[in-house]
Amino acid sequence: MTMPPHAPGRRRGRRPRPDLRAVAKDLLVVVALVLPAALYGIATASATASLGPHQARYEVTLDDRVTVDLGPLGTLVIESPVPALGARVTVQEIPRELVEVPTASTLEQLSGDLDRYVRLFSAPEATLDVAVRTLVTDALRRTAVATAVLAGLVLGFRALLGPDRRRELAVVVRDNRHVLVAAPLVLVVVASTVTASGTSPPTRPSPGRASSVFDGTALEGAVITGRLAGVIDTYGGRAVAAYRSNEAFYDTAAASVREAWDERRDVDARVAEVREAAGLVGPSPVEDPVVALVVSDLHCNVGMARVIRAAIEESGATVVLNAGDTTMNGTQVETYCVTAFAQATPAGVTTVVADGNHDSAVVTGHARSLGWVVLDGQPVDVAGVRVLGARDPRSTRIGEGTVVDGAETPRELADRLADVACADDAGIDLMLVHDPAIGAETLARGCAPAQVSGHWHRRIGPVVEGSGVRYVSSSTAGAIEGQATVGPLNGAAEMTVLRFDAATGRVVDYRLVRVARDAAVTVSPALRWPAAAPVWSRTTDPDVPV
Repeated sequence: MTMPPHAPGRRRGRRPRPDLRAVAKDLLVVVALVLPAALYGIATASATASLGPHQARYEVTLDDRVTVDLGPLGTLVIESPVPALGARVTVQEIPRELVEVPTASTLEQLSGDLDRYVRLFSAPEATLDVAVRTLVTDALRRTAVATAVLAGLVLGFRALLGPDRRRELAVVVRDNRHVLVAAPLVLVVVASTVTASGTSPPTRPSPGRASSVFDGTALEGAVITGRLAGVIDTYGGRAVAAYRSNEAFYDTAAASVREAWDERRDVDARVAEVREAAGLVGPSPVEDPVVALVVSDLHCNVGMARVIRAAIEESGATVVLNAGDTTMNGTQVETYCVTAFAQATPAGVTTVVADGNHDSAVVTGHARSLGWVVLDGQPVDVAGVRVLGARDPRSTRIGEGTVVDGAETPRELADRLADVACADDAGIDLMLVHDPAIGAETLARGCAPAQVSGHWHRRIGPVVEGSGVRYVSSSTAGAIEGQATVGPLNGAAEMTVLRFDAATGRVVDYRLVRVARDAAVTVSPALRWPAAAPVWSRTTDPDVPV
């Protein structure tokens, strides 16, 4: 007889208690599959990433050393920061001629790469971050594949056994479970060791010596073998000296930015007191403005990263407007430059970039992976400001010239952006492009009140153009044509602080932050942004507003 729901002895709404033993059993099965797969994935992970001026292959090893293999030049060995795990870094592009010429000539040829070695020393975290991210991705991919393979084998084997045979084996497994759990793990570790290190366990390189060149650096105590030892003693000393000079210069520049802002705040306060005492009424303050820092043409000068951070923090900027050319040649190796600038940006600050002709699709993709807002021809809202821009359609490579590598010419891109900006619902507040010419059509049609760009390596404006205001930023790397953009500055580096009215999206004022070649910094007072003539005044009676 079925008991009614309200009858005594029946509890309504009570769900059956889960079988904890069944849950534990399922969890054990998952661990048994994932753990050996994860060990395999980690031990066999590999990646291709940059190492200074070189492309290199990174492979995980099951030892406590990081070995940098420079082929016939020799090796460099340092202790691994991770217990029981190491790495082998194989540089894939050591030119054969470097080992076929006398040492003096070799050093002369190598000196052409000095700037890129300085970048490596200046931002090692960025280089390692790219390699580690790629290694982790590869390890996860291998773990997933290994887990799927193991699960497939287990399910297939289970199906072949049948229920009767499985019950017999269950008794054997229960009596020998400790051995059966340990044995696969041992096999996986041994197999991973062989796979990660070749067909035999890793052997230590021939004895080398620690170079005094690295004393006082993160590579102190590194063991160097082969011809590389002699190269490091001469060339490495130059690289480390350049690195230390570079660090000192940009540390001074960053400190100078903070000092200059302190001085500017003091001067502004005194001016305000004088004006108030004289009964002069200044402009009404803007409530809660959106503060943005403009940078452009960084060209892989990662030394400026800490200087940019100081400017962001002192100005209170919540947005970085990057007008492109973050790299020199847009290569995979140079993605670490983008990483260095991203790591220097404080948390909570949004970077918006319009890539330039020295960048590439590789750089664009990497910037997106770091969380940058990469403009692609459609409006984006950033902190209440509506921004439109796109990557420059041209590609400039040192020694090869400039070609159009996109689906449209610069003229076609300029027309397309103007069409987007002039749409009824666009409401564009700012055009951010690399080449000023790309935004000229939009300004001429009166569809954007302001444009910010770079490209020319010289500051122009802000000036009224069409029915908007054009501002061309100078290089934030101090870039001068024909000269490297690393090391102490070759020319003045400039950044600009823009303040937007959050209610209207219009630029209110700007300040110029200028870093001179001697690391001295000046911060200008807040300068009023020019007012452009509204579109209607050109086509209707100027005395009758619309």
